[in-house]
Amino acid sequence: AALRARHGYVPMLPPAYDKVGIARQVRAGLQPVHGLRHPPAHGTSGWYIWAGGELATDPDFFVPLHVAHLAAWCPAVLRYLELPPGWRFLIAPGHEDVWFDPGLLTVDDGGPRS
Repeated sequence: AALRARHGYVPMLPPAYDKVGIARQVRAGLQPVHGLRHPPAHGTSGWYIWAGGELATDPDFFVPLHVAHLAAWCPAVLRYLELPPGWRFLIAPGHEDVWFDPGLLTVDDGGPRS
Protein backbone atom coordinates (compact mmCIF):
# COMPACT_ATOMS: atom_id res chain seq x y z
CA ALA A 1 0.00 0.00 0.00
CA ALA A 2 2.89 2.38 0.70
CA LEU A 3 4.21 1.85 -2.81
CA ARG A 4 0.77 2.68 -4.24
CA ALA A 5 0.44 5.76 -2.05
CA ARG A 6 3.82 7.09 -3.20
CA HIS A 7 3.33 6.47 -6.92
CA GLY A 8 -0.44 6.71 -7.42
CA TYR A 9 -1.14 3.73 -9.68
CA VAL A 10 -4.07 1.31 -9.80
CA PRO A 11 -2.69 -2.11 -8.82
CA MET A 12 -2.76 -4.92 -11.37
CA LEU A 13 -1.45 -8.06 -9.69
CA PRO A 14 -0.83 -10.86 -12.21
CA PRO A 15 -2.53 -14.23 -11.66
CA ALA A 16 -0.33 -16.92 -10.06
CA TYR A 17 -0.51 -19.04 -13.24
CA ASP A 18 0.75 -16.26 -15.55
CA LYS A 19 4.42 -16.36 -16.49
CA VAL A 20 7.21 -13.87 -16.05
CA GLY A 21 10.41 -13.78 -18.07
CA ILE A 22 13.22 -14.03 -15.54
CA ALA A 23 16.99 -14.26 -15.83
CA ARG A 24 18.79 -17.06 -14.02
CA GLN A 25 21.07 -14.48 -12.34
CA VAL A 26 18.11 -13.36 -10.23
CA ARG A 27 17.95 -16.74 -8.51
CA ALA A 28 21.71 -16.60 -7.94
CA GLY A 29 21.24 -13.39 -5.92
CA LEU A 30 23.04 -10.98 -8.25
CA GLN A 31 22.28 -7.29 -7.58
CA PRO A 32 20.70 -4.95 -8.49
CA VAL A 33 17.39 -6.50 -9.55
CA HIS A 34 15.55 -4.85 -12.46
CA GLY A 35 11.95 -5.33 -13.46
CA LEU A 36 9.81 -3.92 -16.25
CA ARG A 37 6.27 -4.66 -17.29
CA HIS A 38 4.84 -4.74 -20.79
CA PRO A 39 1.10 -5.31 -21.32
CA PRO A 40 0.14 -8.92 -20.46
CA ALA A 41 -0.50 -11.23 -23.42
CA HIS A 42 -0.99 -14.94 -24.11
CA GLY A 43 -0.60 -16.20 -20.53
CA THR A 44 2.28 -13.93 -19.67
CA SER A 45 2.19 -11.26 -16.99
CA GLY A 46 4.22 -8.80 -19.06
CA TRP A 47 6.98 -8.85 -16.41
CA TYR A 48 10.65 -9.24 -17.29
CA ILE A 49 13.03 -9.46 -14.35
CA TRP A 50 16.83 -9.61 -14.46
CA ALA A 51 19.80 -8.88 -12.23
CA GLY A 52 23.15 -7.17 -12.56
CA GLY A 53 24.02 -4.57 -15.15
CA GLU A 54 22.87 -4.50 -18.74
CA LEU A 55 19.96 -6.39 -20.24
CA ALA A 56 21.46 -9.22 -22.34
CA THR A 57 20.40 -9.83 -25.92
CA ASP A 58 20.87 -13.62 -25.77
CA PRO A 59 17.52 -15.22 -26.71
CA ASP A 60 17.91 -17.65 -23.77
CA PHE A 61 18.61 -14.88 -21.22
CA PHE A 62 15.03 -15.02 -19.91
CA VAL A 63 13.35 -18.24 -18.84
CA PRO A 64 9.59 -18.56 -18.26
CA LEU A 65 8.50 -18.89 -14.64
CA HIS A 66 5.01 -18.90 -13.15
CA VAL A 67 4.30 -15.97 -10.84
CA ALA A 68 3.54 -18.50 -8.09
CA HIS A 69 7.19 -19.64 -8.10
CA LEU A 70 8.76 -16.17 -7.84
CA ALA A 71 8.90 -16.31 -4.05
CA ALA A 72 11.44 -19.14 -4.30
CA TRP A 73 13.58 -17.21 -6.79
CA CYS A 74 13.47 -13.68 -5.42
CA PRO A 75 10.96 -12.78 -2.69
CA ALA A 76 12.11 -9.13 -2.80
CA VAL A 77 10.29 -8.57 -6.12
CA LEU A 78 6.86 -9.76 -4.93
CA ARG A 79 5.74 -6.35 -3.66
CA TYR A 80 6.39 -4.80 -7.11
CA LEU A 81 4.29 -7.28 -9.10
CA GLU A 82 1.16 -5.19 -8.58
CA LEU A 83 2.69 -2.39 -10.67
CA PRO A 84 0.64 -2.11 -13.88
CA PRO A 85 2.05 -2.29 -17.41
CA GLY A 86 4.38 0.59 -18.18
CA TRP A 87 6.11 0.53 -14.80
CA ARG A 88 9.68 -0.38 -13.88
CA PHE A 89 11.65 -0.98 -10.72
CA LEU A 90 15.29 -1.20 -9.72
CA ILE A 91 16.11 -2.57 -6.27
CA ALA A 92 19.25 -3.40 -4.34
CA PRO A 93 20.01 -3.55 -0.63
CA GLY A 94 19.18 -0.07 0.71
CA HIS A 95 17.98 1.19 -2.70
CA GLU A 96 14.57 1.34 -4.41
CA ASP A 97 13.64 3.16 -7.60
CA VAL A 98 10.15 2.85 -9.15
CA TRP A 99 9.02 4.80 -12.22
CA PHE A 100 6.59 4.88 -15.12
CA ASP A 101 8.05 4.35 -18.61
CA PRO A 102 5.42 4.98 -21.34
CA GLY A 103 7.70 3.34 -23.92
CA LEU A 104 6.86 -0.04 -22.39
CA LEU A 105 3.27 0.34 -23.58
CA THR A 106 4.26 0.62 -27.24
CA VAL A 107 3.31 -2.46 -29.21
CA ASP A 108 6.28 -4.15 -30.88
CA ASP A 109 7.81 -7.63 -30.71
CA GLY A 110 6.88 -7.93 -27.04
CA GLY A 111 10.43 -8.39 -25.81
CA PRO A 112 12.05 -6.39 -23.05
CA ARG A 113 13.87 -3.15 -23.74
CA SER A 114 16.33 -1.62 -21.35
